[in-house]
Amino acid sequence: MSRVGKSPVVVPQGVDVAIKEDQINVKGALGALSLAQSALVTVKSEGGKITFEPSDDTRAADAMSGTMRQLVNNMVTGVAKGFEKKLTLIGVGYKAQAQGTKLNLTVGYSHPVVMEMPAGIKVETPTPTEVLIKGFDRQRVGQIAAEVRAVRPPEPYKGKGIRYADETVTIKETKKK
Repeated sequence: MSRVGKSPVVVPQGVDVAIKEDQINVKGALGALSLAQSALVTVKSEGGKITFEPSDDTRAADAMSGTMRQLVNNMVTGVAKGFEKKLTLIGVGYKAQAQGTKLNLTVGYSHPVVMEMPAGIKVETPTPTEVLIKGFDRQRVGQIAAEVRAVRPPEPYKGKGIRYADETVTIKETKKK
């Protein structure tokens, strides 16, 4: 059995988990999420813990039990605490400004890039060169952060661009005569 799938998901106070035949719903202080349940996994909730077992002995069922466990764990963590991604802008004149649900980026183009944030995603700019993306859905927070980074990914010669705060960019050596 999958190592990840063996450990149960602990449900904290203030989080409600409803398990139906075809769907798992998680509701908490920050929001509500749902996940389609796989036929390969048997999900049980007992005593504040959710356990996942493969329904048969196939490799696919074993792998899916670990996947379902981690997806439900991300949902429970998201509605309880939330997730955030931090981006850093590196370059002369590069700056970001959050205005409500919009993010204004000035990153070396002839025009500012304006990005609209979807519902459930909050964007903050503590300094002009830092962007914080927050939300309760881990997949959407990561996707929005990747889309913001794709506006001007870090280039390998000077390192200019938008990068994750914990990302390291290897700088290439310039061409010699």
